[in-house]
Amino acid sequence: MKHFDPAAAINAAQHTSAERGINPSINDSATFTFEHGQTMTDTFHGETEGLYLYSRNWNPSATSLCRALAAMEGTEAAWCTGSGMAAITCALLQCLQKGDHCVASMTVYGGTFAFLDNYCKRLGIEVTFVDSTNFAEVQAACKPNTKVIYTETMSNPLLRISNIPKLREVADKAGAKLIVDNTFTPMIFSPYKLGAHIVVYSMTKFINGKNDCVAGAICADNDFVNSLVDVNSGTAMLLGPVLDSYRATSILKNLYTLHIRMQQHSKNAMYLAKRFNEIGIKANYPGLEEHIDHNVMKEQMNESFGYGGMIAIDLITAERANDLMEKMQEKGIGFLAVSLGYFRTLFSCSGKSTSSEVPDDIQQKMGMSEGLVRYSVGLDNDIEHTFSLIEDCLKELKYI
Repeated sequence: MKHFDPAAAINAAQHTSAERGINPSINDSATFTFEHGQTMTDTFHGETEGLYLYSRNWNPSATSLCRALAAMEGTEAAWCTGSGMAAITCALLQCLQKGDHCVASMTVYGGTFAFLDNYCKRLGIEVTFVDSTNFAEVQAACKPNTKVIYTETMSNPLLRISNIPKLREVADKAGAKLIVDNTFTPMIFSPYKLGAHIVVYSMTKFINGKNDCVAGAICADNDFVNSLVDVNSGTAMLLGPVLDSYRATSILKNLYTLHIRMQQHSKNAMYLAKRFNEIGIKANYPGLEEHIDHNVMKEQMNESFGYGGMIAIDLITAERANDLMEKMQEKGIGFLAVSLGYFRTLFSCSGKSTSSEVPDDIQQKMGMSEGLVRYSVGLDNDIEHTFSLIEDCLKELKYI
């Protein structure tokens, strides 16, 4: 596991376009022609290879991105979606139906929590939320009808680290699929290599890195990906959350710089986390030795990419958090905005924004303060100067 290099795997999978261009061609066809009627019929039933029928199913541009994503994850296949939530919901609904049960981490993205807690009920799917770092609790929550265990590699926004191999053991005992959202830590973790059955992403974030599109991905074995796009029963095929070919091509080009960006995000985040602690602002960052899951992360990570670009600090109240974020935006440190993985720093008060779908009592059980500020640390070239500006903001507000 330690020897897997996602960046090298992507490069090894690269190929030129049919016209021998070094950048991938964009194929914006919605439908594709056939010489023979029988070939169309065979393709419609998934009995041909390398042929395209309709872009809701497969498109050459999306296929190129899927090959690179599968190489990065070490999976047999991948499929791209029009958003991260589309990837999450399609993967879940392909595994779950009426009468099934799902065990899910309570510390997940707010949209995921809302889908599991609210929408799944409408479909007759039962969900139990647990502390996914407590394996006894995960195992106790499993039932005879448990079909999925769902977690995030690095949880949003509390930055807890899942032990994927141990969760796979629990999933195997329950006869369930382990689905892992790796949005916060592409390349840093390879969940499929660690034991996940299915890996999902919001590519809007670090993978694309530009915040200029919304996209998602599902990485798994051939059987699962083919089931997603089956014309009769495939969740992705029938719900239709297809990724546009122009965006697929753009994301593919950005994917080749992901390793460099993750290294710089991680370097900057480590610097800020250490400096926050030095001035008395407690930083939650898995790269710090005192982090509760530091050793768990070290055991599983691909070491050359660092500990990630996400930090959380607790300012106790939402009012204090908002004052600091507004002040930082005024000084040009970054933007008061949701999302993450951008080349500029983004900060938000999670309990009042991206995790606001999570009920207050669950937030308290998770240990999430209303004053939690989530930092997505940017690619700043002079991170020391950035911190000096943050320190000025803290002093002006009399927080230090």
